[in-house]
Formats: sequence, C-alpha cells, structure tokens
Amino acid sequence: MKSSQKELQKPFVFGQAIGDNHFIGREREQQRLAANFAHGINTILMAPRRWGKTSLVKRTMAEIQSDNIKVVYIDAYFCRNEYEFYNHFAESILHQTNSKFEQWTETAAEFLTRLTPKISYNIPSSEEYSVSLGISPRTHSPKEVLQLPEVIAQRKNIHLIVCIDEFQQIGEFADSLTVQKRMRSVWQHQQHVNYCLFGSKKHLLQNMFLKSNYPFYKFGDIIPLEPIKEDLWIPYLQQGFRSWGKELPEAIARQICTSVQLHPSYVQQLAWLTLLNTQQVASEETLQLGIEDLINENAALFIQQTEQLTPFQLNFLYAMLEGIDTNFGKENIREQYQLGAYSNIARVKGALVEKELIDTQTRSRVVFADPVFALWLRKNMR
Repeated sequence: MKSSQKELQKPFVFGQAIGDNHFIGREREQQRLAANFAHGINTILMAPRRWGKTSLVKRTMAEIQSDNIKVVYIDAYFCRNEYEFYNHFAESILHQTNSKFEQWTETAAEFLTRLTPKISYNIPSSEEYSVSLGISPRTHSPKEVLQLPEVIAQRKNIHLIVCIDEFQQIGEFADSLTVQKRMRSVWQHQQHVNYCLFGSKKHLLQNMFLKSNYPFYKFGDIIPLEPIKEDLWIPYLQQGFRSWGKELPEAIARQICTSVQLHPSYVQQLAWLTLLNTQQVASEETLQLGIEDLINENAALFIQQTEQLTPFQLNFLYAMLEGIDTNFGKENIREQYQLGAYSNIARVKGALVEKELIDTQTRSRVVFADPVFALWLRKNMR
C-alpha cells in the first residue's frame, strides 16, 4: 500500500543536514566556498550552532566532486585526544579516496606502513567496510599522518579537499596548542590539498582562528554566515504550508522569522509546529501555540543550562531581556540589575560566552546565542 502524498512530503527540515529542496538563501556563500575549493584556498566557516554550516559544506561537496577533485568529510566530534584524531583522520582519508577495499589496502600499505588494521565488512555487501588502523605514537609520527592527504593527492594526480566538522574539538585536547602547531606546520605547505574547517562552538573557533597568538591565525579565508533574509524565507514557508493544503499569510510567515530572530533551524522548526497547529489558515493563535511547543520542547535543556548559573550571571541575562546589550559596567546599570563591582562584569560576560548562552557581535555588544532560550527565560523570569 502506498503512503499518502502528505506522509511522504517533508515541508520543513530541522535537526539534520538540509537537502536540495530545502536549501535556500546561501547561494552567495556556496559560490564563494566552491571557488575556494576549486582554487586551493583554505576556508574557515564561522557561524553559531545549527546555522547551516554542515548543510552548506555537504551541498558544495556534492557539486564540486569530479574525477580531478575529491572531497573528504571528517567529523571530529568524538575525537578526545590527538591520536584518536589521527586515526579518524587517516581512516577517513583512505576510505573516501578509495572506492574499493583492494584499493584501500594498496594505498594503506604504500603510505602508512607498520599497520595492523582491524577490518569489518557490511554483509552482504563486500564493498562497504570500516577499518580501525591502530595508529599510535609507537607506529607513526604526527607529521607522517598529517602529510597523508598530500601524498595520496600527488600519487593519484588529484586535488583533495579535506572538510573537518567540529574542528573546535582540537582545542580541547591536552597540550592543544602544540597539536595545532603540528597541524599548521604540515598543512600550510601542502600544494595539492586544501582544508575547510568549521564547527558548532563559535567562540572556541574564534579563539583558534582570530587570535594572533594561536597557530591557525590567518590560515585561510574566513566566511561568516549571516542570517538568511526574511524575504527569502517567506515564499519557502508559504510553499511548505501549501504542500499540506494549508495557507500561511505573509504577516504570520514574517512573525515566524522574527520570533526566532531568523535562526535557520528554529525558523524551520517553528514553521513545522505552527503547521501542525493549523487547520486551514495559520493565525496569531496557531503561531503562539507553535512558540509554546517550541519553548516546552527545549525547556529541559534550558533548565540544565541555567541551574548552575550564579546570581550575577542570571542578573546579567535579565538585564539583556530588558534591552541592555552594552555598557554593563555603568554604575546605574550595575546597581539596577545587581551585577556587582565593575571588575566583575568581564568575568560574568566571559563565563556566559563560554557557556554559549550569549554571543558577542561587536567588542562590547552582546546578544542571546539561542533566541528560544531568550523566549524561555522571559517566560520564566522572576
């Protein structure tokens, strides 16, 4: 029995990489990223969490791949130390540049000797396999592993692009600066490989790439992702409602966008929740029901994030809710919101940035990193 059209249709997407039908508003960034890939320019993507970085990279990867250009995607999220990263790095490079196991073994034997890999197959398909290399300080030096992409690219006469997601994990390693220096010292001299580095913790990436005393300072072209414009969202959101036989007035579509401050994932999610609450035509009432659902869905996370905050940190957030976004050190603001001494402000602000509850847009101005967190906080403020 065939599923209905409504069951098969996905009007909005969130919580996963965005496919072709839902990819909007990033054409300019995609062109720039594709040009960087094609011309050997290292790239760093800068944007808040769930802002569409992975979707942008994977879409560009799919379009740029050719016989002469190969793209490798690596997720470093679960790498807890330097050699876990080297193993995952080498396994991904070998696996994604060799379509068949026989090619993999030949390449591994040629470029990474002294290995005793553990191999597992996906039965019944012998073409799908996973490998654990067992790289350690006893078997291989960091330079030997980090040079692997360049060696393979030269051998295969291809241009290789290595995209590393959650790259900020490198900053959490023991003796991280030394690890970063090793990577930079090898990668900056490679002629047949370029890198695209990005991740979900913006403030950590900013430290790694924007501070002059860090090894990856000026490593490549930094592309900041700006919010997708409201006028681009409107027809997309309306089409999603129409695909389910419902109507989304332009005014409500704009409120969906502004309610979550154009946060891409939340725009999609709030549109979906509003759609579910709508019988025929979306209204202020169904939008508010969607917002309540969105807040409630995230409440447990927000409670966890705030239960360990100090009174000074909570007071700082309450001040932001009332429109204060700069000059927190002024005496009248400190007294009104009980922020403590002037010397306390920088510590409070730094702690909230570290916890990813706020973000700095300029040297002094701050905003909530998560617009739904701000909605929840306002609902539950003292």
